[in-house]
Amino acid sequence: MEKLNKDKLPRHIAIIMDGNGRWAKKRILNRVSGHQKGAEAVREAVKTCRELGIEVLTLYAFSMENWNRPKGEVNALMHLLKRYLFEELDEMLENNIRLNAIGDLENLPNKVYKVLTDTIEKTKACKGMILNLALSYGGRDDIIHAVRKIISDCEAKKIKPENITEELFSNYLFTAGIPDPDLLIRTSGEHRISNFLLWQMAYTEIYITDTLWPDFKKEDLIEAILDFQSRERRFGLTSTQIKGRKKKGV
Repeated sequence: MEKLNKDKLPRHIAIIMDGNGRWAKKRILNRVSGHQKGAEAVREAVKTCRELGIEVLTLYAFSMENWNRPKGEVNALMHLLKRYLFEELDEMLENNIRLNAIGDLENLPNKVYKVLTDTIEKTKACKGMILNLALSYGGRDDIIHAVRKIISDCEAKKIKPENITEELFSNYLFTAGIPDPDLLIRTSGEHRISNFLLWQMAYTEIYITDTLWPDFKKEDLIEAILDFQSRERRFGLTSTQIKGRKKKGV
């Protein structure tokens, strides 16, 4: 396999982890078995990103829409999340990984919320990488939440409407302080972003693989990064302009 260019790594990788249910169905297993196997893929992705020096890894772990799934499956997912946090705390501390979470977290069951917030607190001093879990998260909800806070601050005279910029708006999102994703990976071959980081992904490179999430390995992640490194990120400029800026060291 071609070697990665360590100077062109994405700062922030986001992953839509799709295909747990289909993985289980192919093996005549229940959906919970697919989620359990998917948790192993999470561990490998986190470990690989830490080894490579990725600054932020955001995982779409549970969407707002996922609350509408069968109650038994939701309960199993919450149990898996709680167990993952318990089991991985020492690993996070040892590898200098800070846990962060975005979304309407108060929707989580009390026991899960407590374990989550405890883990966030215990890892807050870690500086090596941010593991950012999107839980009870929706991109539209994120934007509406930000708008409501901005309106409230305008009414309180904390900010003026004419001073609202893209940068200011970004600071009201759940991802405030975190760079926008450079690379989005979606597994299982689906071609949609499923209400994930809608504002933040304005210029994100999208990589889609047919691999189901439980089968997603280190090699698959590296392949996605290699594909990212083969692209020219123009941000609305022309190739000539990009080359000119590189010559000037911009």
